[in-house]
Amino acid sequence: MNDPKTPSDNRPSPDLPRSGGPKPQPPKAYRWLVLIFVSLTMFGNYYIFDSINPLVDIFRSQLGFSASVIGYLNSAYNGAAILALAVGGIIVDRFGTKRSITFFSILCLIASAWMVISGHAWSMLAARFVLGLGAEPLIVAVTTAIAKWFKGKELSFAFGVNLLIARAASWLADNSPTWASWAFDGTWYRPLHIGIAAGLICVVAALIYWVLEARGERLYTVGEAAATDKLRVRDAFLFGRTFWYIVALCVTFYAVVFSFRLFGIDYFISAHGRSREAAGRLNGFLPLMAMWATPVFGLIADRVGKRATFMLIGSGAMPLVFLLMGYSQASLWLPVGMLGVAFSLIPAIMWPSVAYLVEQRRLGSAYALMTLCQQVGWLIMNQAIGYSQDRFRATPAHPAGYLPMLWILTGVSLLGIVFAFLLWRAGQGPEAHALETITTKTGV
Repeated sequence: MNDPKTPSDNRPSPDLPRSGGPKPQPPKAYRWLVLIFVSLTMFGNYYIFDSINPLVDIFRSQLGFSASVIGYLNSAYNGAAILALAVGGIIVDRFGTKRSITFFSILCLIASAWMVISGHAWSMLAARFVLGLGAEPLIVAVTTAIAKWFKGKELSFAFGVNLLIARAASWLADNSPTWASWAFDGTWYRPLHIGIAAGLICVVAALIYWVLEARGERLYTVGEAAATDKLRVRDAFLFGRTFWYIVALCVTFYAVVFSFRLFGIDYFISAHGRSREAAGRLNGFLPLMAMWATPVFGLIADRVGKRATFMLIGSGAMPLVFLLMGYSQASLWLPVGMLGVAFSLIPAIMWPSVAYLVEQRRLGSAYALMTLCQQVGWLIMNQAIGYSQDRFRATPAHPAGYLPMLWILTGVSLLGIVFAFLLWRAGQGPEAHALETITTKTGV
């Protein structure tokens, strides 16, 4: 209902309280301020997770950890993440974004502090488990919050900025031996203190977001939180084969890339004689390239289609990466650059492609199931690589012991090519899916 006005005056009546009318939309600057702080919670989350990457060889030499134990550090995270998938979305829906983001951020801070309490394996495994309980649901809560503030506006761009900020933390973690050389003083725990600082950033940003959301809901019209992704087992039997091809590609791709990122710096140091700083730059190139190239590849796919073709091309590069690392005299920047292209290209197309293959009402289940399978595959790969390094005695004195790791990564990458090819082939013929044809021009 419109406010009553006199025929001669279009201004609101001064007798009516301003609070009686509808609330205005939040100013653009306010929404972007919200985005910055909610993204900083993920910045802290990502840094804590990747903070152990430059420390693998130090954990082995100073704490006596086997490669299998180091693999368990990530597997503990994966196990917690699998549990979190069952309850994380429910918590966000029940308690709201500001409370959930703060709670999960506190768990991340606790995990970062727990990592330096003791050099015993069981203590660090417990810390990484707590991190998985906090970090994965935090991503769900942040995603929900961004949708709440940006739906119907600059949503895709906002997600891109959020991911850019988060991946910047991964790049900083890998490159910490360069910009935080003072922390690498020969002790295993000093570099992890930076992770505690990242945890504090995570919690402080969450508290500021709480204030901004509470104030925004009081003064402005803020969108409803989108429904979070929830796993409904019965939906798994309703998805078509093309969806399962993408799930299988997701599992193989992330199992290879994420597991290699854990052991990558140690591999570059021990098998190729690189300094810790140079190894960090090589490993950090993956998130650095993904920060900028992923949105570009996504834009290209939206314009030209050919999504299954692009995923097949990206998958085809993966086995060559590890063969070049192990058996070529070429600069390491060549295979790392190829892996960076794949790390940017495949995720930019794979995740949005699910929306073209699954009904809208089952999309939450599809993404939850895909993430669950991703975590399981990643967990198994961590253990396989850790076991192979222990079994074949991979050390700086015996660099050939790292070759079985490369064979495992190559083999799983070849399996990824098979699933990418099956997905591409399913897009040909009269019953083809829309991944190859739909563009921003056609819309179908």
